[in-house]
Amino acid sequence: MGFGPGTALAAVLAAGGVFAASPRAWSVGDLPPRLDRAVAWHPGTNGIVWGEIQLSGDGEAWRTRVILARIDPSRVTLALEPAFAHDGLWTVADADTSVALAVNAGQFRNSLPWGWVVSGGREVLAPQRAPLAGAVVVDSSGAVRIVPPGEVAAARQRGGIREAFQSYPMLLENGTPPEPLVRTGLGVAVGHRDARLALGTTADGGVVLALTRFDALGPSLGRIPFGFTSAEMATVMRALGCRDAILLDGGISGQLMVREADGAPRSWAGIRSVPLGLVALSKE
Repeated sequence: MGFGPGTALAAVLAAGGVFAASPRAWSVGDLPPRLDRAVAWHPGTNGIVWGEIQLSGDGEAWRTRVILARIDPSRVTLALEPAFAHDGLWTVADADTSVALAVNAGQFRNSLPWGWVVSGGREVLAPQRAPLAGAVVVDSSGAVRIVPPGEVAAARQRGGIREAFQSYPMLLENGTPPEPLVRTGLGVAVGHRDARLALGTTADGGVVLALTRFDALGPSLGRIPFGFTSAEMATVMRALGCRDAILLDGGISGQLMVREADGAPRSWAGIRSVPLGLVALSKE
């Protein structure tokens, strides 16, 4: 099912917000090839739908809820909220009523984002280099792409960028997880588990966000940092139809707000404030 204008999102909205009934749970090791078709999608503000699904992984990830949002970039404007540039920090609770979706962006060290930041067409921080550090780029037309590590410098040189930020590690490059995520000894702790937040792009230009919550002790304790490995999260993003995907800062930083069709905000808060946010503003 495509996600371009007039395809999947239109079908969801035409169906009254429910695209399919979610199953009780899926195992990460046995996901259907198009997990997105098994999600009960609900309408948000124009250009956005959201849903939740329960998944199970190994160990402490035996009961994990995944909150999902799908964005049609042709119907919203994606923009960064560089709170650090004003000596401040940010949470999704800071998003005003014009914001249709808000999520923390990238990774950070101390009070600064890690790596490249372009906001409103102006470069605020220069890129940094690391083996699995890609970049999320919004070009002057509003199209969104995930730039792999080896192409960040070239993307910067070409210009035409309205918003950009770096993050790590890459989860998928053209549908395939990088080898260090699945093979030990290549610089990634392949068995490390944490609460995760990922951003992915689909072949037809859609954007998918996935935020995990530990789901065994109820919503009040869902923010504790238990969850999937990076490789498991790559499997989830691929099953959601993503060709390229990258981790954002998860753990206690992971947070997401989606404004429902009636304007009410639905939030999954983090515990920690962050220096950089990403928001979607409706064009309609």
